Amino acid sequence: MSEILSRRNLLEQTAAMAAAAAAPALGQNSKMSIGMIGAGGRGRYLTERAYAGNAGRMDVTAVCDAFTSNLARGKDLIQTKSGKTPKTFADYRDLLNDKTIDLVVIATPEHLHHRMLLDAIAAGKHVYVEKPLAHTVEEAQEIMKAAAKSKSVIQVGTQNRSNSLYQMARTMIHQGLIGPCHYTRAFWYRNALPTGAGAWRYPVPADATPQNADWAKFLGPAPKREFDKNRYFQWRLYWDYSSGIATDLMVHQTDVTAYVLDKSFPETVLASGGVYRWTVNDDREVPDTWSVLLDYSDKFHVNYSCYLGNAKFGYGEQFMGDEGTIEVVNRSTLNFYPETYQGIPAHVKERKEMSVTIPNNDNLAVEAHIRNWLNAVEGKEKVIAPVQAGYDAAIAGFLSVISYKQGKKVKWDTKADKYTVL
Repeated sequence: MSEILSRRNLLEQTAAMAAAAAAPALGQNSKMSIGMIGAGGRGRYLTERAYAGNAGRMDVTAVCDAFTSNLARGKDLIQTKSGKTPKTFADYRDLLNDKTIDLVVIATPEHLHHRMLLDAIAAGKHVYVEKPLAHTVEEAQEIMKAAAKSKSVIQVGTQNRSNSLYQMARTMIHQGLIGPCHYTRAFWYRNALPTGAGAWRYPVPADATPQNADWAKFLGPAPKREFDKNRYFQWRLYWDYSSGIATDLMVHQTDVTAYVLDKSFPETVLASGGVYRWTVNDDREVPDTWSVLLDYSDKFHVNYSCYLGNAKFGYGEQFMGDEGTIEVVNRSTLNFYPETYQGIPAHVKERKEMSVTIPNNDNLAVEAHIRNWLNAVEGKEKVIAPVQAGYDAAIAGFLSVISYKQGKKVKWDTKADKYTVL
């Protein structure tokens, strides 16, 4: 049995990765100045992870949010973490005009990513942008053109690439431990009360108004309409601002599959589903039930499924090779299962199952993802989730939405950079 198949060896390597992820980089003479665009739940979480994993080398010196309560909470959090009072902005363009800020994090609703990222690039800022990269195929293509002409270091927030277990899965697969891999099953199942976060029904502040929430700034390029608190605070449920499962959840999994197995775009995409669970007194537009078949040009297939009404099987990817399976479950456990069919080759038969769990591993991955971005800004590394990877992942999500809405398979032409509805 090869050394990499030793459970002790696997544990030692993953433990080393986790330890490295928890240790901030040292030796910097000056702290990097970061502006946080978006101080809602994700923005504050990224702020916490930035300080937890990178304290001493950066400071969040400015925060921006159109909702005054979020802005106040973001300011308080930064003061608590750094002991300093950040600048506050209601308009992200004013933050971008601040010459003392070199890096920005964009953690806003999906439909705002495109314009904010383009403006940040134009302002010469290095950018960490939450996934998805944009809201449409055309927006993503415009970003790619701008990024190609820019010197900005752009990291897309698909943090699974910085998760030590996915990195271990990639190493094991590249060493041939599961043999050729033509099939991956990816899934995300969760459950919640009708008012729960798992259903994307985030709390709606009773004091929110069109003025203190700045409805016009929230809408941005989206169709104009009267102020709607649900749309403002639960925006993932509506097509104008999000593609729901396709770009909040599935994009993570097609991206990490591409990372682990060295893939890029799917050649064809076929999606099905609908709003099947949340049908009573619920105005959501995006599906709560989602299945997608993705076929790649090099004889590779991804079977994706998501349901928001049952959490039994959790979240994960199963990389199913001819000689074995590696699965990563809930971002915290890696399992290896060798094949056992009759007549299996001797070198496969002698392999043993193994499992390793790293508690708190998603937090460590986000911290490592931010650290990788900071290291790339300093020229020490390359970003692990570059804008091209963000583009590849977003396209898969967009194509699934197009397939779902038109009820047909969609084909992607990589050379022409366009899709066709079949």
